[in-house]
Parts: sequence; C-alpha cells; structure tokens
Amino acid sequence: MDIDRIRTMRIEPIVQDYGKRETILYALGLGYGADPLDTAELPFVYEGDLRIVPSYVNLLCHPGFWAQRPEFGIDWVKILHAEQELRMHTPLPPTGALRGEYRVRAVEDKGEGRGALLHQDKELFDVATGTHIATVRSSLFLRGNGGEGGFGEPPAPATPLPDRAPDRSIAIPTLPRQALIYRLSGDWNPLHADPAIAAKAGFAMPILHGLCTNGIACRAAIATYCDHDPTRLAALFTRFSKPVMPGETIRVDFFEEPGVIRFRAVAQEREEVVLDRCSLKVR
Repeated sequence: MDIDRIRTMRIEPIVQDYGKRETILYALGLGYGADPLDTAELPFVYEGDLRIVPSYVNLLCHPGFWAQRPEFGIDWVKILHAEQELRMHTPLPPTGALRGEYRVRAVEDKGEGRGALLHQDKELFDVATGTHIATVRSSLFLRGNGGEGGFGEPPAPATPLPDRAPDRSIAIPTLPRQALIYRLSGDWNPLHADPAIAAKAGFAMPILHGLCTNGIACRAAIATYCDHDPTRLAALFTRFSKPVMPGETIRVDFFEEPGVIRFRAVAQEREEVVLDRCSLKVR
C-alpha cells in the first residue's frame, strides 16, 4: 500500500442533483410505504409534503470506488465497510443539488497481517446557498493490508453497549427484493443482486447493502425519537458487524444515556447482531 500516495490524493469536488424521484426511491429502498395507510411514513414516499431520510447523505456525491485503482496498492478485494457516521449541520433539503468535498482523514495501521483502517470524510454543501449540510465519515477495513504505516488522527473507537435490557425496541421487516430496490439509488455492486457472485463470496444469497441496514436504523431512529420528523436527527453512527439477508426482520434496540442514544441492530430471525456499538443524537 502506497501510504504517501493515499495521503496526498485529491478528489475533485462532485456536484449531484436530486429530485423527488430520487428521494422517494431511496425511501422505498429502506422499506417505507409498506403500509399504504400509514400517514406518518407517507411523506417519505409521496411528493405532497415530501420529507427526506437524512441517511441519504451517505450516497449523495459519492466519488466511486477509488481504492480499486492499482497505484494505491490496496488489496481492494478484501475491503470491508467497517463504520459509517453522519453529522447533520442543517436539515437536508428534500430536493436540490449538493457539492461533495473529500479527504482521507487517516490510515490506522493495525500491524502486519492484522489489516488497516482507512477513514475518509465527505463534506456536503448546498450548491445554491453554500450552506454546510453534513459531514459524513466512512471507515474501511483493509483486511489484505497492514504493517505498511499510517497517518492522520483516527476517531476514537466505539465503546460497547450497556449490559442491560434496551429502553426501547422497534422491528422493521425487509422484503426479499429489498436489495434490488435499494441498489437503484446508486450502489450497483452485483454482490447484492447476482446469486452466482454472492455464492463466490461465500453467501447463500445476495446480501443486503450495509448502507441499507444503516438507512433502516436511521428510519427506526426517526420513528422512535423524532416523531417521524427527519430534521430532528443530528447525528448517527453505525458499526457494521454482520450482513443482513433480504427478507429478514431488523430489530433495533435503543439504550438511552445522558446526551446520546446508543443502539444495536439485530437480524431478528437469527438473533444475530448486524450493527453494534452504534449511537445517535437528536435535536
């Protein structure tokens, strides 16, 4: 891995427009609209009083899979999505145009044979007003690297959840075709659609996108702590631990603490934790 090349890499700002079609399609990919009589969720999938799920900032102005480029020396086949964090500085408009600016914040070397963590930041600005909308951090676990050095200041590691019963829980079912809907919002990785490719990766079926599970957790947070008002969500952090199979029910368990709400997500049919050590803040 060429640490110096990664440290000095520059990605040109990316501008992306999104309209009501994209906003609604993203919400459908998270399972909104399953009950056509649910008036609390209707604004996310109907343009009459359109609302947008804040986790859409994870997808907007995406720079593509730059780590696949050979000059960086990253063993990209072994990359895993480790963490995702968003901080909303102001509410995301339901439609508009954003400009994304990028930097690799840090490479955290775990040692030879132990991999490395790559942390990257995306700053999103409203093109029309210049308003700073959100900061998005994603962390990648480079399983095939390590022992090659690092740089920058990585974020503090997430701490374990309280060892007690959750204060609240909400269960959200997914559809067997959930990944096929979600991928239309921009993640075309065939691992989430093609059974043959999923089998080569060791899965019995195409798995759900990690950021879809993240978005469902965001949906659960908005329903449970924001009264379905997405402008009240201030921050959301998730740590990916296991994949979800489309058709499973995702149960989100919340633990209320001073100034922050911790949570995990569980594939309910298997009682398998799929998001762990997570947290959120509301306004």
